[in-house]
Amino acid sequence: MNQQRNWKRIRERLELKLPVRVHCQETPDFEWVEITRLTDVTPFGAGFTLKRPTEKGRLLHMTIPMPRQLRVFDHVEDQYKVWALVRYLRVLPSPNEKLPLFDVGVAFEGKRPPRTYSEDPARRYDISGFTSDSVTLAEELEKVIVPLATSEQRAHTRHHIPVDMLLEILNEKGEVASSESTVTENISQKGATVFTTLAIPVGRFIRLTSQQYKMSVHAAVRARSTGADGIPRIHLEFIDKEWPL
Repeated sequence: MNQQRNWKRIRERLELKLPVRVHCQETPDFEWVEITRLTDVTPFGAGFTLKRPTEKGRLLHMTIPMPRQLRVFDHVEDQYKVWALVRYLRVLPSPNEKLPLFDVGVAFEGKRPPRTYSEDPARRYDISGFTSDSVTLAEELEKVIVPLATSEQRAHTRHHIPVDMLLEILNEKGEVASSESTVTENISQKGATVFTTLAIPVGRFIRLTSQQYKMSVHAAVRARSTGADGIPRIHLEFIDKEWPL
């Protein structure tokens, strides 16, 4: 009984405002690092805010001066270096639409990423289960994470509505590196196809702003294509909010 109480206590979220270094590899050729602070932490995960977007299912590498009693490995190291799986993302209310803050929650995955991560750092993952039904500290962390299944079938109907958009690409400092005024070929609550002359790789995060709708949304590039008209397009999935159709 005492052991069960100890596990329950250590699983509770602790409000430790520890500094944390977050590294994100958006694509094989683009990465960024942000220094922020945890809002809460357990041995199994943490919450924090970011100035840059990420998305549910992405892997991040975190370096934290974590108390040793909360760690499951590297107990003698000064810094706790752990891979983490993004479990949720939401935009925090901000008076400045150009400088939003993202509330991020992650589950600690382990000391090393899956083998498939090096092949495609933009790949998304999910936790499919655990190695045991018993809830103990060691077994809880033996998560089985698998690549998130993708499907060509869309759950939401795309509407062929041209919406004027300002498309912005952020650099590794979170600043606008390039932008373009464009229009959607189609759009749904969850994503859009957008015409663009910019060479944006699959896996990158972008920001779309519509003066007509008076809103901004962040999106992940899922695919690129060129239509019969010879115009290149990017296929996007919105990651922080739905489009109000």
